[in-house]
Amino acid sequence: MTTKIVIIDDHQLFREGVKRILEFEKSFQVVAEGDDGSEALGLVQENLPDVVIMDINMPQMNGVEATRELIEKYPDTKVIILSIHDDENYVTHALKTGARGYLLKEMDADALIEAVRVVADGGSYLHPKVTHNLVNEYRKLAAGVGGGGGYMPTLEIRRPLHLLTRRECEVLQMLADGKSNRGIGEALFISEKTVKNHVSNILQKMNVNDRTQAVVVAIKNGWVEVR
Repeated sequence: MTTKIVIIDDHQLFREGVKRILEFEKSFQVVAEGDDGSEALGLVQENLPDVVIMDINMPQMNGVEATRELIEKYPDTKVIILSIHDDENYVTHALKTGARGYLLKEMDADALIEAVRVVADGGSYLHPKVTHNLVNEYRKLAAGVGGGGGYMPTLEIRRPLHLLTRRECEVLQMLADGKSNRGIGEALFISEKTVKNHVSNILQKMNVNDRTQAVVVAIKNGWVEVR
């Protein structure tokens, strides 16, 4: 099946680069482009895309406002936000509007393709660097950091060997470290395809939908270090 995609970004050169990467995938089709969030509703209404890739910073209507408007009109719209900001405030604000993904513009081609596939299939996808920042913040909140509390002692890490293989535990730790599939492959001297297989097995065994959920569950259970 073909995944239909709309790209909305006010930088034409960047937009063309994103389009070129996506169209290398035979199952992807970029059906429309726009340069401002104000165009989003009309383009979605006209083209009924599976995924909308939306820049967060645009001159008339930014990506967050456009996403909110899209989700109100078309609740099943799957939006991936593009941003230069990795601050958790930007991320949580974007996700609260209903966006399914958040990618940094420093992404590589593999991350872009993977994000579109995951989101099109109903999952969510965060850039690995964003995931790492969010889980760090989550850990601080869960540990009661703030005010004058200070950091709590490091918890004993209990690897989930009852659930995952040793290699899968290593991959899970690297997901929590914010590594991409390529980064994990380079660290473990294995191919990206093998990494993807390990990640799929981890998600299935942990009964979660995406990498971010896997990391959050792992932190809750003390299965990974957040460093």
